[in-house]
Amino acid sequence: MADIRSGAVTLKGNPVDLAGPELKVGDAAPDFTLQSNALADVTLADSAGKKRIIVTVPSLDTPTCHAEAKRFNDEAGQLENTEVLVVSMDLPFAQKRWCGAESAETIKALSSHRCTGFGEAYGVLISGGPLARCLARAIFVVDADGKLTHVEYVPEIADHPNYDAALTAARG
Repeated sequence: MADIRSGAVTLKGNPVDLAGPELKVGDAAPDFTLQSNALADVTLADSAGKKRIIVTVPSLDTPTCHAEAKRFNDEAGQLENTEVLVVSMDLPFAQKRWCGAESAETIKALSSHRCTGFGEAYGVLISGGPLARCLARAIFVVDADGKLTHVEYVPEIADHPNYDAALTAARG
């Protein structure tokens, strides 16, 4: 298990422990293998040469995560040479159902359910408490060369991220 960061974020005001490092702008984006809702493996390298917005959420079946994924789905079509990856521990089947029900065709919903490695590498794996093994809400913007140009660990998991800052970083 990775190092634990205590109190980096809260859930309804209660401190949450996160496993993994706190990534910073300028860091190399950690590679990963996640599962698409078509059950295919997806890696960071699959979108090399493009900008990536990696959005981590606890579950698409919660109101804030639902609204966040919808917002990025609506915005993604206006971004050139950019992929938006929405990552959660939801099973690929649930992600496929959600994407179909919401006509979410411009984001890629990816599941981290098979292992905790992604959450630990990005410092978003919740360790303990009612959301143990879920991912905290965060946004990472990765440039075409694989460097982080924007990082936001949302301080309160129930709150929305700073959409404008992430989208500005992706356009920059």
